Amino acid sequence: MTLAPAFFIGDVSLDEYYVSDRWPGLADKGFVDLLGTYVGGSIANAASVHAGLGSPTEFVSLLNFSQISERLIAELETRGVSVRHMLRHVGIAESRNLIFLAEGEHVVLTVDLGFQPMELSQELIGELRQPGYLYTTLYRSRRLRHGALAQADLLQDLRAHGRRPVFDLDVGGLGAADLPYLRGAEVLILNQVGYATAFGDRPVEGLGRWMEENAVGAVIRTRAANGAEAFDGKKRYDVAGYAVPVEDVTGAGDTFGGALVHVLGQGGAMDAALELAVAASARAVTIRGPAGGIASHAELAAFRASFGRTV
Repeated sequence: MTLAPAFFIGDVSLDEYYVSDRWPGLADKGFVDLLGTYVGGSIANAASVHAGLGSPTEFVSLLNFSQISERLIAELETRGVSVRHMLRHVGIAESRNLIFLAEGEHVVLTVDLGFQPMELSQELIGELRQPGYLYTTLYRSRRLRHGALAQADLLQDLRAHGRRPVFDLDVGGLGAADLPYLRGAEVLILNQVGYATAFGDRPVEGLGRWMEENAVGAVIRTRAANGAEAFDGKKRYDVAGYAVPVEDVTGAGDTFGGALVHVLGQGGAMDAALELAVAASARAVTIRGPAGGIASHAELAAFRASFGRTV
């Protein structure tokens, strides 16, 4: 069986890594050491993980024509990610993140790229109007256009054609204004901060009525070192985390999302998807750089086996 490509629509950036003994406060000063530059960006990271596991992967973003943009595109191609639908425009700022590692955590400062619309070509919209997964964010969804079709209406059009959206809601959570975009989503992924913003202290198994009202297939709450839990309207799933030495947490959530979509796209069940996603994200934090989550099935199997956990 030939699998339909999953589309990842979102950011790709040049990540500049710095390390410091402490994170300074306002009006303070401090020294940092440059660790290096990497090709990152949350959705690009997820796409790279997805491709690394062997699934066909299409990535779409909006870039300028600079040398940095060429480097980003070339690196994604090296990782096996298709960029044939990449959107380009001369007026776009350089896509860069400044990432500071300090006191066992990370702080990410992102260059504001503005809110220029992402106009989808007839060829691209035609491919998106095919069954398969779409991994994206609310920020990018608001920028999507195809002629008069735009934003939430465009997403509803894609859903009607069998496209299954997975939203990375990260720390932002969701509000009432976001519901037209999220309605009918296959999966919503939130970390602990984003979940608290969206649902407070309600347990995931208490979201059934809200999910039914908004036709959401599943809600996932990631819990950092404590694994992840999910609810699909009928059953709650819970996967424990891994006790690992933390080198860099950047990209852990992206790794989770890419691995999750890989399993679901293969027709796997939610419990199997959560198991692989938690293992992949735990392994990712032991490696410095946003691409640390890229791994083969064999590498993830060896990681899980080292903790006595098997497929």
